[in-house]
Amino acid sequence: MSQNTSPEITRMLIELTNGNTEVVNALLPVIYDELRNLAGNYLRRERVSHTLQPTALVHEAYLKLIDQKQVKWQNRAHFFGIAANIMRRILVDHARKHTAEKRGGAAEVLPIEEEILVVSNEKSAELIALDEALENLEKMDPQKAKIVELRYFGGLSIEETAEVLDTSVATVNRQWRMAKAWLYGQIAN
Repeated sequence: MSQNTSPEITRMLIELTNGNTEVVNALLPVIYDELRNLAGNYLRRERVSHTLQPTALVHEAYLKLIDQKQVKWQNRAHFFGIAANIMRRILVDHARKHTAEKRGGAAEVLPIEEEILVVSNEKSAELIALDEALENLEKMDPQKAKIVELRYFGGLSIEETAEVLDTSVATVNRQWRMAKAWLYGQIAN
């Protein structure tokens, strides 16, 4: 996506926030490729046999994005930050459903030790573990969790992340390094 479209996206998002729902039809063609790249980044980290395709993920996320009533869109980076969060939620829900189906739909029946053995080698389990660790990080330090979400899941650069969070690039760099180390420790154990 060229930087020339960034002001256009921001303008459309602000119009959407102000109640102009007609802009929705004009917005999708402008952001579609970037949303599809974001979805592709997510799905590259998934298992090879994942049934959700980038196009389906984009469409599901887009429907949820335009249905956001309480969001006051600030700019392009803010939009894609929220898009990253929504895509993460969709994939985590999909992964949980997948692991439940692999166990015959009876996820509650297995004790935790057996559950870990059943899904330990699957990408779905890795995504769920990362999501749980990220939720724990969010309880301790919401800013670091948001940085991970924007950088890892959203594919935003350090600069874009700083823009979304309205903080300095140095702060994002420092907190990104600390968050990655903390998450690695949580998932490795």
